[in-house]
Amino acid sequence: MKILNALIVGLLFFVAPSASAEKPHPVHLILLSGQSNMAHMDPSRVFTPEVEKYFGVGNVVVVKSAQRGQPIRRWYKKWKVTGHQNPNQIGDLYQRLITETKAAIRGKSLKSVTLIWMQGESDAKEHLSDHYEEAFLGILEQLKSDLGVKEINYIIGRLSDHGLGQQDWDKIREIQVKLGEAGPHSAWVNTDDLNDVNKRGDGTRPKAGNNLHYSQEGYDLLAKRYVEKVKALVKDKE
Repeated sequence: MKILNALIVGLLFFVAPSASAEKPHPVHLILLSGQSNMAHMDPSRVFTPEVEKYFGVGNVVVVKSAQRGQPIRRWYKKWKVTGHQNPNQIGDLYQRLITETKAAIRGKSLKSVTLIWMQGESDAKEHLSDHYEEAFLGILEQLKSDLGVKEINYIIGRLSDHGLGQQDWDKIREIQVKLGEAGPHSAWVNTDDLNDVNKRGDGTRPKAGNNLHYSQEGYDLLAKRYVEKVKALVKDKE
C-alpha cells in the first residue's frame, strides 16, 4: 500500500504543472519619470485609463517615479561629480525607479518598454546643458541593461517656453528635440502652451505669464499628448 501511494504521489507531481512553470504574462511597460512637471501629472486622471483602453487592462503596466526640482544626474549613475554636487545623489533616483519597476513587473514578461521623460529645468538653471545628452542616453542604456531588453521607446516632454532666451534652457530644448527625432523609437511633445492655462497645477497662485508649472488642465493635455505618442511608437498592442 505504501508503495502504491508513493507511485500515485509521484505521478501527480509529474503531471501537475507547478505555478513557477507558468508562462509569464507579457505586458507593455511604460515608465513616467522626471522632475516637477512629471511629479505634478496624475496618471490616474487621463494617462493610465487611456493606455489601458488602448492595450487592454492587464496588458500594460504604468510606473511613475518623479521628484520635484531634481537634475538629471540623480538618474544617471555614471555622472562625473564636480564642484558642489553630492556624490550620494548620483543615480539615486534611478535606483528608486528601477526598484519600483522590477516590483511592478514581477511575474511578467515585457513586450515593449517606453520611457516618458519630463525633466531638464534644474540642469538649465545649473548651467549643465553640455552634459544633458550624454546623461539621457546613459539612462536609456541603464534601463536596457537592468530590464534585459535590446530596445526602449522614449518620449520627451520638451521644456516649455518659461525660460526662453536663457542659453542653457534653449540648448536643452534643442537637445530634447534632437533626441526626440532620432529615430523610429523616439518622440517629443510640445509643452509651450501648457503653462498658459488658468493657474498653476498645484493651485497655489494664478497664472502670471509663462509659468514654470502647468494648470491641471495643462497636465491633462500633456497626458493626452503622451498617450498619442505611445500609440504611434508601440504599434503591436496585442
